[in-house]
Amino acid sequence: MNSFTYVESSEPHPEIPLIGGDVTEGVVRVGDTVRRPVGPNAPFVHALLCHLEEVGFPGAPRFLGIDTAGREVLTFVPGEVAGRPRPAWIADEDRLASVGRLVRDYDDAVAGFVMPQGVRTGFPISEPPGVPPAPPYPAEVAGHMDYTSDNIVFRDGKAAALIDFDLAKPVARVDEVMNAMMYWAPLDDPVDADPPLREVDVPRRCRILADAYEMSDVDRSRLVEVAVLRSRRSWFLMKQRAEEQGGGWARMWDEGVGDQIKRREAWLEQNGATIDAALNAP
Repeated sequence: MNSFTYVESSEPHPEIPLIGGDVTEGVVRVGDTVRRPVGPNAPFVHALLCHLEEVGFPGAPRFLGIDTAGREVLTFVPGEVAGRPRPAWIADEDRLASVGRLVRDYDDAVAGFVMPQGVRTGFPISEPPGVPPAPPYPAEVAGHMDYTSDNIVFRDGKAAALIDFDLAKPVARVDEVMNAMMYWAPLDDPVDADPPLREVDVPRRCRILADAYEMSDVDRSRLVEVAVLRSRRSWFLMKQRAEEQGGGWARMWDEGVGDQIKRREAWLEQNGATIDAALNAP
């Protein structure tokens, strides 16, 4: 897919920095647009966003082109994101259910996406030494795979849109739900959870997300397995990105994300049976 040049409005607008993400720097708002550095996954993301526009999915920004500074231009998505420090409302179960519905609507919208010829995801093909195998389930959708509190836009208390598609890639649907649960249940040692989520009933929140997504029985039975396998791989992949890409990846590694991943893996091993029971109860 060839990106096209964005034609600027005749009316000048100031550049307003947008903060909140962990990795991408230099994101600004200009009028009704957002300008972001072009990342390694940009061809895939641009094709994906154009597909979402073609099918009429309302919950994503529109890709408008590349500006004269070489930045990608997207429509600005109005609404509320959690930000930092996290607001108390991230623990609200109605909002949680709306996250599950939005993820399902997105996955249904991209189920028919066909990657254009010559376009690949922008992640390294070679895997770091010693990395455990990925879950053995085939890709079904072009997943968003970064459902952090910073990347879901709420309106009137409901999840309405997704932003930041930099980590999008083909995955199984169970991966998508697991990723949402990781941040919103959350699937983590409570010591690493956002303060409003440290004392919540995690298995119950997993069930709320699964029900809102209308998760299949087969995927419910796979969820804990996938969460453990993805956590084991995550340590190696995060370390690789920190070493090879630096920037925000290196900062997170230096701040101890590797230790957090190890704690998550241990917590999942200890609590997996309880989560599995909640997901699969009648």
